[in-house]
Amino acid sequence: MKIAFFSDKHANLPALEAFFKDLESVNVDAVYCLGDLVGYNVWPNEVVNEIRKRNIPTIMGNHDEALLSPISKEVQPSNRGLTRAMVNDQNREYLINLPRHLSLSFLTNNEPFNLLLVHGSVKAINDYMLIDYPEDEVIEMMQPHKADVLLCGHTHKPFHRVIKTGEGFKHVVNIGSVGKPKDGDPRICYAILELDLSTSSFNSETLKVSFRRVVYDVEKAATAVENSEFPNSYAEALRIGK
Repeated sequence: MKIAFFSDKHANLPALEAFFKDLESVNVDAVYCLGDLVGYNVWPNEVVNEIRKRNIPTIMGNHDEALLSPISKEVQPSNRGLTRAMVNDQNREYLINLPRHLSLSFLTNNEPFNLLLVHGSVKAINDYMLIDYPEDEVIEMMQPHKADVLLCGHTHKPFHRVIKTGEGFKHVVNIGSVGKPKDGDPRICYAILELDLSTSSFNSETLKVSFRRVVYDVEKAATAVENSEFPNSYAEALRIGK
């Protein structure tokens, strides 16, 4: 089973289009989205529409959650205020009703092998799961869900961390960002996990995790920001991957 996970599109249509084009070349069996479809750019409806029409299972991100707040007048337009004003009613209804997490259960090596999908962490939708997150807290979050793998986004910084436990190994995979990378590389980033009948929580090497980086039309996305009411700093962040 080969599964693609992507997150944090942030209304960046050129980046999402590049992701879907690249996806055609990797022959995955399933695709999951870990939230934050909107914010920071001018194509929130187009991004949501592209994901909805493909029926991609999706969880809520903190920017999607922000749409629960009503539109209000702002002296200085904010990212969330501008986004709320752009998102149409149908897509807003979709975003605010997304699940907060998803669990995927497999039977590999005649034993359960479970994946838990969150946006930030189990604790909070806007929690920052960084590579040095306290190990004991990570294990504590995963245990109630019997999760062998915790997949997250939100920080826009990809990593694969393996934690040794008394019972075997746990994996934490931050899948990075398609629409707004922050690790110094402006290319889109998403993750692919590969499982088979040999995959086991007792052998960390039986789960294959890879990250794909793909070039997209960054300048088109950055120029769209500069031609909008969003701060120009968002455009520069796209150009340098920060």
